[in-house]
This record gives sequence, structure tokens and C-alpha cells, in this order.
Amino acid sequence: MPENHVDRDNRLLDESPRLEVLYRDEAIIVIDKPAGLLVHRSEIDRRETRFAIQMLRDQIGQRVWPAHRLDRGTSGVLLFGLSAEIAGVLGRQFENGTVGKRYWAVVRGHPPQAGAIDHGLSRQRDAYEFQGEASSQEAQAATTHFRCLATTELPVAIDRYPTSRYALVELDPVTGRRHQIRRHLKHIAHPIIGDATYGKGKHNRYFATHLDCQRMLLACVALAFDHPLSGERIKINAPPSGEFAALLARFNWPMVPGGALEV
Repeated sequence: MPENHVDRDNRLLDESPRLEVLYRDEAIIVIDKPAGLLVHRSEIDRRETRFAIQMLRDQIGQRVWPAHRLDRGTSGVLLFGLSAEIAGVLGRQFENGTVGKRYWAVVRGHPPQAGAIDHGLSRQRDAYEFQGEASSQEAQAATTHFRCLATTELPVAIDRYPTSRYALVELDPVTGRRHQIRRHLKHIAHPIIGDATYGKGKHNRYFATHLDCQRMLLACVALAFDHPLSGERIKINAPPSGEFAALLARFNWPMVPGGALEV
């Protein structure tokens, strides 16, 4: 059964150590991961002392096992099993493509109203999340469906144009390649705002300096999966909050994900 919510804020590692629990029962627990929080211990940032696994374990008083991954800069729905066996069952759902995933991102430019990005991606090792995985130049099939939800045009010259365009995009990744959404949006020339690796520095700096938004504007806003014990279809929503929500309000963009979540 769902637990009571706590105050939500996706700012970079809020002072409060508590994580918002979106759902919990005897087998699983789902949280709203803040932006800037690692899921696992990192090889890159060895000085970091807080991780979602450790924080959640301390908060609920028992061990947890993540069923999937979110990048450090990505906020939103993160699913754990309360045993290694349950996490394995959930993980196989992700591998088999039966989990529905919905993301929101703020991107540079105005993309088409809807479409699919079908672009193979080479395997990349992510030291922020998992250890021991090698990179490979061989492309793996990768597909992401997208829909443009809202647009805006600011009367400021950040790049070579007299105005600057941005959009709120909803994304449904069919496959689960490393950094797939970030790399796919860069591939179609609509990189995510705040993405230091695949984005545009000028636009990232403008949002940080003038719009008080210093995080990567990518969030997992909905997840749908089969309960590992009952088989019931579970759907979890987590609308953006904190800096992301403030930006949506500033641009008069939608605040809550809508429509049926399909797989």
C-alpha cells in the first residue's frame, strides 16, 4: 500500500536526508529520486558519501536492491526490490521490454510534434552507476518515441539567433541503452538543458544564471510494471518538482503527466 508522502524537492541533494516513498508493500518500494543523487557508489566521485541505496536502507531499516538505473542527474521514479530475488524478477521485466517508462525533458529548439528516434548506440561504460562493464564501438539497436508537449521562444540571443527556442518533450524509450534519451536527443539536435555531457554549454549556463535552474532537466515521471508476486499491473507517477516544476510554471507548461502509459 502507498506510504504517506513527504515534502518533495528535486534540487541538487536537498538538505533533508529523507527520500519520498511513492509506493511500498511487502515486496517492493518505489521512491522519487532527487537529481544529483547517485544510485550506487561511484568510481568517479569517490568523495561522495550519499547514495540512494544506502539512504533508503537507513530510512526504512532494511536492505534494498535496485531493479533498474537512473543517471545521477535524472530525477524521478526509481524501483527497488526488498530482496535480491524480487529485484531480479523486476530486472527481467526491464530486459524483456514489458515495463512502461515515461520521461519528461526540456530541450533546446522546437522538435517535431511527435516521432520516433531509431538510432543505434554504442555500448558505454557508466562509472557513475555500475562497475565492471566495458565500452564497445559496436552499435546496439535503440528506439525512443517522443511527443512535444509545449514550446516557448525567449527574446534573448544565446546562440547565433536573435531568439532562443525551447520545448517540453515526453519520451518513451523502447530499449534501455546507456544514456539513451540524452544521446538520442543530441542526435536529433535537441539536447537536454543542463546536460553537461551531451548538451550545449551556452544554454545550460543561461538556465543556471537567469532561470535559477542548475540541474539536468530530465525526469522519469511514470513507470508501469507487473507486481512480482501478484502479477497486478502497477503504475507509479511522479510529476517533476523543485527547480523543474518552477520552470514549468514559469513557462506556463503542463505540470502533471497525462494519458495512458502503454508498453
